[in-house]
Amino acid sequence: MQTEVFGVLEGQTVEAVTLSNGGIKARLITYGARLTELWVPDALGRPADVVLGFDDLQSYVATDTYFGATCGQYANRIAGGRCRIDGTDIALDRNEGHNHLHGGSVGFDRKIWRIAALDDNSVTFSATSEDSEMGFPGRSRLSVRYHLTHEGALEIEMTADTDKPTLMNMVHHSYFNLAGQGTGPVLDHDLQINGAFYTPVDATLLPTGEIRAVAETPFDFRTLRPVGQEIAALCPSPVGGGYDHNWCLDGRNGPMHAAATLRDPRSGRVLKVSTTEPGLQVYTGGCLDDRIIGKKGARLCRFAGVALETQKYPGSPGFAHFPDCILRPGEIYRHRMRLEFTADAPEK
Repeated sequence: MQTEVFGVLEGQTVEAVTLSNGGIKARLITYGARLTELWVPDALGRPADVVLGFDDLQSYVATDTYFGATCGQYANRIAGGRCRIDGTDIALDRNEGHNHLHGGSVGFDRKIWRIAALDDNSVTFSATSEDSEMGFPGRSRLSVRYHLTHEGALEIEMTADTDKPTLMNMVHHSYFNLAGQGTGPVLDHDLQINGAFYTPVDATLLPTGEIRAVAETPFDFRTLRPVGQEIAALCPSPVGGGYDHNWCLDGRNGPMHAAATLRDPRSGRVLKVSTTEPGLQVYTGGCLDDRIIGKKGARLCRFAGVALETQKYPGSPGFAHFPDCILRPGEIYRHRMRLEFTADAPEK
């Protein structure tokens, strides 16, 4: 398997690699250990690229959408960019107003990773986060492996270690449109989430610390229903409306458990997401608009894709009853995510 040059950034070469298992094809780049293309067939075998992204490196550098990126060190939001670890106050980079988001202004999504291993259907990226980088204590060795299985799934495994107690919550941030990138909004996609509870947020999208039942709310996706069915009932938010919320998954931490199912009625493509993590952030792309030009010149729009980010809960360092997110020396952080694709007959 050969790599190719995707671009050059500040004198460093960004490489691209394409994986294939005969049915699914994935293209990845070393900038942000990022998934840039994912070609998946429909029920008739016709492939479409089902993730949002760009054709060139400069567009990825310029965007704040996190298309396809590995986000960290702590993905999602931390209020005030501050937390405590073992009684010590930690000040993190504040890159969303007064708050910390997705690892800071130069998070894992901005690193040029190294290709550590490569074959026809898998690639492993590696990088290092130095002590105090973006405010996080400890030197951490990082790894992300993408593997296409023969069963039609893309498996993602994110690992890390540390030499000081630190926070760790790495997230894969692809936006999915199962009809094909650039084909319009995903509000007609059907979504099911294996979670009876969610974590509410305030007007700035910071978690309140509450855990509420989804029953009889717009957050009830326990059975398959359209993404946009109750989206108008949500309160306005800084991300253009829509969902940008965390669900508490049934199954919690540890063994792989089902997180969500997404289905496009037009193509019949189905995505099933499984994870080892306790939470799922669903972001419906409310801040996307037609000023964003995606791959092949496709002009995007509001709600052009939905991100399904398996994770620790947002704001976990500030709430003792949220899942623990501290990584200690001698421990290995390991986050697994499985994206399994099938296809049903499309609706007429």
